[in-house]
Amino acid sequence: MPPFTIDASSLPSTFQSTWNSNPDPTALPFPPNHPPFALTAVDWHQLSITDAEFTPHSWSNLTHLIATSQLDELKRWPSALKAYLAWTSHVKQKYGGVKEYLISQRLFWDPVDDGAGALKFIVKNTVPFADPQDYKILRNDWAYAFEPGVRHIVVWLKQRLPVDAEGALNVEGRGMVKDFVRREFRNKVGEEKEGTKVIWFKNTTNLQSVRSLEHVHVLVRDSDEDVLEQWIQ
Repeated sequence: MPPFTIDASSLPSTFQSTWNSNPDPTALPFPPNHPPFALTAVDWHQLSITDAEFTPHSWSNLTHLIATSQLDELKRWPSALKAYLAWTSHVKQKYGGVKEYLISQRLFWDPVDDGAGALKFIVKNTVPFADPQDYKILRNDWAYAFEPGVRHIVVWLKQRLPVDAEGALNVEGRGMVKDFVRREFRNKVGEEKEGTKVIWFKNTTNLQSVRSLEHVHVLVRDSDEDVLEQWIQ
């Protein structure tokens, strides 16, 4: 992979600032009949309201939605969703897609050609989470809308996690993630009761915006800044 160069024109913050200050709350960053990715009814509703008309997710609400597998109810601020759609269109045109942008601008991983066209990477250990060089922990540039104090982190993996026929983690996969979250997040933030400071989820395939790159979402609240610095990049 060539030396890394920051592409300032494609930074998420550039698009976020543009839509945060957009004077027209009804404006859309795409033709109404041609969004950059398939939108759900929840997305369309978010696009029809302003930030002032929306209440962000509380920790108890997040816990409920994740526990009951209502991940399609997770929402971004209306302005953030518009920014995300504008940014998605941009990186599709410039990089070919979100996946390509993430690999070259956030993960800095070098894909290998397996001859079948599948996205693969050279790994130190074939077991997910076994070697730190095979995963990367980053802040989510496009976090959902949370109450103050909640941080959205994404763990990106070079290997695939075991899933069932529906694309959800199977028993083995959930065990892998739970063990990793416990040692990497729960222990480090000093969580005494599980779920009070850390919760996690993995979208099923139909809800993933970046399907070919394995990733797990981790939400952390009320953590000291020095602890957050370990993960927020």
